[in-house]
Amino acid sequence: MNSNDRIVIYRSKTGFTKRYAKMIAAELQCAFVDYKEVKAKTLSQYHTIIFGTHAHAGMIDGYQKLKKLFGQHTSSRIILFVTGATPNADTDVIKSFWSQNLTAQELVEIPHFYMQSGLCYEEMSLMDRMMMKVVARMIKNKKDKSPQDIAFEQAIKSSYDISSKIYIEPLITYLKTIESKKG
Repeated sequence: MNSNDRIVIYRSKTGFTKRYAKMIAAELQCAFVDYKEVKAKTLSQYHTIIFGTHAHAGMIDGYQKLKKLFGQHTSSRIILFVTGATPNADTDVIKSFWSQNLTAQELVEIPHFYMQSGLCYEEMSLMDRMMMKVVARMIKNKKDKSPQDIAFEQAIKSSYDISSKIYIEPLITYLKTIESKKG
């Protein structure tokens, strides 16, 4: 597969998704572009579209809008990656996230990858920072905290970065394996 047949499209608010998109594009030697610049015509030029975004309030940010664009290009292979503050090791939470956001058919048909990233209060919108303060206060005031509550309370106290290039490896390996079978 020619690297010109692939594109990485990203939607990033705090910079983590853009950083991962850039790493993936460098590894695959292909273009990467902000989703704000994407048009249906742009997508028609590529066989493989890798869409990266972030988890936001338990949802895949921007996915529904992009899904409409993707739907017009049935000849394209779509690969999805989502970044978030949940550590990759928390597989039950991540599995639940996917099942809440993708249909049963999408879970089977769309390769999807989670990449831990972090929190960056400095780059969050005022609304998002306020929402995080409310969540932090709710957990702080909770009487019978579970170990998960305590860990979550600690995790959202301040900005942090747990992103790493190793988290792109499953996506890269998947794509190279698929392409080697077709090549």
